[in-house]
Amino acid sequence: MTRLVCLTRPIDPELRSKIPPAMASMASVIAPLVDYHRPEAKGRERMMGIFCCEAHDLPHGEGWGEEILSDMSSHCGTHVDAPYHSGNLIEGKPARKIHEIDLQELFCPGMVLDMRPFERRNDAYTIEELQAAIDAVGRPIQAGDAVLLRTGQERFESLSAEWFAYPGMSREGTLFLARAGAKVLGTDAPGWDRPFPVMRKRFEETGEGSTIWDGHFAIQEKEAFIVQQMHNLAALPASGFMVGFFPMKLVGTSAAPARAVAFLDN
Repeated sequence: MTRLVCLTRPIDPELRSKIPPAMASMASVIAPLVDYHRPEAKGRERMMGIFCCEAHDLPHGEGWGEEILSDMSSHCGTHVDAPYHSGNLIEGKPARKIHEIDLQELFCPGMVLDMRPFERRNDAYTIEELQAAIDAVGRPIQAGDAVLLRTGQERFESLSAEWFAYPGMSREGTLFLARAGAKVLGTDAPGWDRPFPVMRKRFEETGEGSTIWDGHFAIQEKEAFIVQQMHNLAALPASGFMVGFFPMKLVGTSAAPARAVAFLDN
């Protein structure tokens, strides 16, 4: 029997108040603002307005529950990046948006790279470290794989300073995995690249544009789908499972929140 394992980070609006000031720009990718229409309050008022009824006309005097979301990025929570997120041209061709990606492309053999032995806080993994993690799995990356990075960030409280000081990926590391055959590139860190403040500081020091968001921009050279803010990778074996990423079908967008699920055969 197949066992399903959820790899999706819960989207909790309460977390927005815990975001460190230095990372305030990431609020909309952590959780939306929510206007709660509870059955005994706004939900009831909304139904009374729509149906021209009174509270006593509704069961138990209650309406429906509903929530109005705002200030929510298409990159909120666990999400799939469409190639378009990295630019208009991918491998010299028009970049695909999220609604143009077939679900079959997002259902892949999974492979977990345990990167915890390599302390790269606020820095990018080297190709040598990635290769060592691949060797530890016991098989090479194969065409169409979903390669998932277990960074060890699960040991930190969400939105803490430590959680945001995550290890990331460089252009070279991203291309190394993609050219090896990885179709999906996943991480349990908040982002794929190094943290924004780290990249900004490096740019200020060097003036080199190549230091900005180079992990994502690498997709312009080799198409792959980046999945960030994954969860629960500790529940997976190193390989031998299938994993599916099921994004909302938002037409014309660069990404969409997704339910990420691993399928394990007992």
